[in-house]
Amino acid sequence: MSPVGISRRRMIGLLGAGAAAGAGAATGVTLAAGDAHGSHATQARGWPVSFYGEHQAGIVTPAQDRLHFAAFDVNTTSRPELLALLKSWTAAAAAMCAGHDVGSGAVTGDPAAPPDDTGEALGLAAAGLTLTIGFGTSLFRTAEGRDRFGLASRRPAQFADLPSFPGDALDPRRSGGDLCVQACADDPQVAVHAIRNLARIARGSAAIRYSQLGFGRTSSTSTSQQTPRNLMGFKDGTANLKAEEAAEMDKQVWVQPGDGPSWMVGGSYLVSRRIRMLIEPWDSTPLTEQERVIGRLKGSGAPLGGKAEFEAIDLTATDESGAPVVDEKAHVRLAHPTSNGGAALLRRGYSFVDGTDALGRLDAGLFFLAYQRDPRSQFVRINSSLAGNGNDALNEYIQHVGSGLFAIPPGVEAGGWVGQTLFG
Repeated sequence: MSPVGISRRRMIGLLGAGAAAGAGAATGVTLAAGDAHGSHATQARGWPVSFYGEHQAGIVTPAQDRLHFAAFDVNTTSRPELLALLKSWTAAAAAMCAGHDVGSGAVTGDPAAPPDDTGEALGLAAAGLTLTIGFGTSLFRTAEGRDRFGLASRRPAQFADLPSFPGDALDPRRSGGDLCVQACADDPQVAVHAIRNLARIARGSAAIRYSQLGFGRTSSTSTSQQTPRNLMGFKDGTANLKAEEAAEMDKQVWVQPGDGPSWMVGGSYLVSRRIRMLIEPWDSTPLTEQERVIGRLKGSGAPLGGKAEFEAIDLTATDESGAPVVDEKAHVRLAHPTSNGGAALLRRGYSFVDGTDALGRLDAGLFFLAYQRDPRSQFVRINSSLAGNGNDALNEYIQHVGSGLFAIPPGVEAGGWVGQTLFG
């Protein structure tokens, strides 16, 4: 059977983590953990991506086309109840990533009871679904100082709250969260189904604080992928870290032994930012000015002064008048590792369009997602270079309106559950 034609299989009884792994292997097409999370041979659309492995999938997995991101508030103060939720999420996530229904399925359970699975993904392929689960800073200690689950002493130093940046206009309703789930897939219905079912499982223990649908990935995380374009029309992610760069992954993305508490080794830290683009002013800006603001040619993606997209940026080049070819306030200059002590991020953001505001302007932009080994020396340093009206020229056309910081623990082995290194 073609992997694209593999549909979701109904399962009898709620799968344990180990049973889900076996069910996934039985299809004969589930990518091995090394393929799903490491070497990243081009993934055929529709193939399942294993939920299990050394690292969580959805970080260096080749970026899929669609996103449904959700942050949750934990309503319970019971540690056992929180652990039960994480174990249930693990079983359900492993099942859905393998292309199966949750629990006893959408149509095969007790007809006198509500189905375990909501059913909108019946007959659909796994679509490369990945589910990446993380913990917010407020899970360790609330803003009021409460340590609800005895985790305050286990919070890593790298997991410090993000500072306020000049120009931020953060909506608290779109920021923070005790837990997060990043669902990525090549079918939007598969991604929505995954978040819907995890939210349903969480009822009584946790509730969605905010969510974001995304389309059109705005970065490539593998050398097998072409560079996409963002809503400003520019290629985005040309210089992004790539999964095949193992040494860079260890240096910039994966938490290493000795970095802090051992429970985070093999994990990563996620920063999410909802960045609204001021589409109407941007669309009224001349092409040469757009290219000056970004620092690249809109057509080819080449750096100003260059000819090819992947050509190295020469930040020392000057024109006939002695002015820098790449403007001093160009986005690519200020975000470049050489401008930030060598710091880089693994980005896998998505475009969004959420209708229009009261003035008829598009509510659209970039849902920025970036993974890193230490937010203090990576995202905070880079965004400090960019933030403020006197720095990045792009700030005239964007506004940060939502923010999140999450610890993404290491991957799960068969029989384990997400967060076991922290709570176990």
